[in-house]
Amino acid sequence: MQPDVEAIAEQVFIALADPSRRAILAALAADGPTTATDLADKLPISRQAIAKHLALLAEAGLVTAEPGERRRIRYHLQSGPMQVAQQFLAAMARDWDDRLAALKDLLGP
Repeated sequence: MQPDVEAIAEQVFIALADPSRRAILAALAADGPTTATDLADKLPISRQAIAKHLALLAEAGLVTAEPGERRRIRYHLQSGPMQVAQQFLAAMARDWDDRLAALKDLLGP
């Protein structure tokens, strides 16, 4: 694997490790771009906690912030890093499939 792919995948996995961040991503996927305040109204998470989670999600490239009217920032879901993580997992799965097939051949019928 290329180091940048591994780094991107690592950031995605770190972001997905927290259930609150997964809930934020799910809300953005279901409802589209929204503000931290609107997310706090929908989720059982404080506005301050949502802001911290959004910062980590932005660092991982999973969301982007776009200034809106009245200084309200809307967060948009970004699928690119998630696709990189999926490709990383698919490559690992292929490696395991190859190893398991080789073991099966070695052990025979």
